[in-house]
Amino acid sequence: MSAATVITDDAEALAVAAALAADFRKGAAERDALRRLPHAELERLSASGLLAVTVPAEFGGADVRAETLARVFRLLAAADASLAQIPQSHFAYVNVLRRQGTPEQKEFFFGEVLRGKRFGNAQSEAGTKHVQDIRTRLVRLPDGAYVLDGVKHYSTGALFADWIPVLARGDDENLHVAYVPRDAPGVTVVDDWNGMGQRTTASGTVRLESVPVPADRVVPHHLTFQGPQLHGAVAQLLHAAIDAGIAFGALGEAVEFVRTKSRPWFESVDEGHETAAQDPLLIQRFGELAIRVRASDALLDAAARAVDAAFADLTDDSAAEASIAVAAAKVTAGEAAVEVASALFEVSGTRSALDSLGLHRLWRDARTHTLHDPARWKVQHIGRYVLNGTRPPRHGLL
Repeated sequence: MSAATVITDDAEALAVAAALAADFRKGAAERDALRRLPHAELERLSASGLLAVTVPAEFGGADVRAETLARVFRLLAAADASLAQIPQSHFAYVNVLRRQGTPEQKEFFFGEVLRGKRFGNAQSEAGTKHVQDIRTRLVRLPDGAYVLDGVKHYSTGALFADWIPVLARGDDENLHVAYVPRDAPGVTVVDDWNGMGQRTTASGTVRLESVPVPADRVVPHHLTFQGPQLHGAVAQLLHAAIDAGIAFGALGEAVEFVRTKSRPWFESVDEGHETAAQDPLLIQRFGELAIRVRASDALLDAAARAVDAAFADLTDDSAAEASIAVAAAKVTAGEAAVEVASALFEVSGTRSALDSLGLHRLWRDARTHTLHDPARWKVQHIGRYVLNGTRPPRHGLL
């Protein structure tokens, strides 16, 4: 990997993201159809410097606002939602280091990120009682080092990673994150993801068999949740941005299709409308869909600003407000993504369903990505907060 560019500010980050997104969009449908994993595109993403934009300024990074990071993800997801999802965990685990890393760990890992190195994730497990039931073990050895054993699923980014952050329980049953090299002895990444959507995220299995972990590669993640925190808000903000990007991208595809490929309905022609784009019923539906997309974008921006405000003054109240704002954005963006990606076919007609066009990837991506965690619980926490002033829980998924 060649040396990565170092992005210096928010404006540059957005400009770089927009340029990359324009290029990534061109091959998105083909990558999805062939399940061609985006190795080359991720190398470009790393080289661009975008993966380092949240590195703190004191360590040489741009330390961009959450609002900027959310817009970066929205731009990338509008072009290719699979590609946009891959670095989501990367930024989440950069954030873990910001919160709990020692000065030496920050110096080392932020240097790695600035050089274009990628973090994956090995977090979720299958067959356990629930998503927070983590059974991967991090056992401390007499010399102070550790050994790691477990099996992880839905490990988005691990196949492409230089470092795999692994969520595990220590001897004290507390949660820790072990940052493990992708090629460490005992690490096997299996490309067995076969979801109907997000096909090229390679969200497969990571097997950990007696993996050696030096003491200075372990971070006490459980401490994150002992006070006001933004770990969950930042992670969920990026998921919301992916959904908002899918909605925006689907609306754009629908507009292009109706303008350039759709025939007008004969009854519309009988009433004097020569093109599909002049059909008043289609105009009405596009207006409704545009409102959904604009609402999604507005709540995403508002949520990101709440996160930025909480970063500047982190208290129980500011953290709660950020989490609730992000929850509202995530619910709305998810609904918009599914609705607009489905309505794409409604407004475009039969031809749009041709497999060769690949437009169905947008709905499949939306339907798959929005299953990440249940919106119904976000609505519940919003209601409790609004009606009774109950702060949301500190579990990292809100």
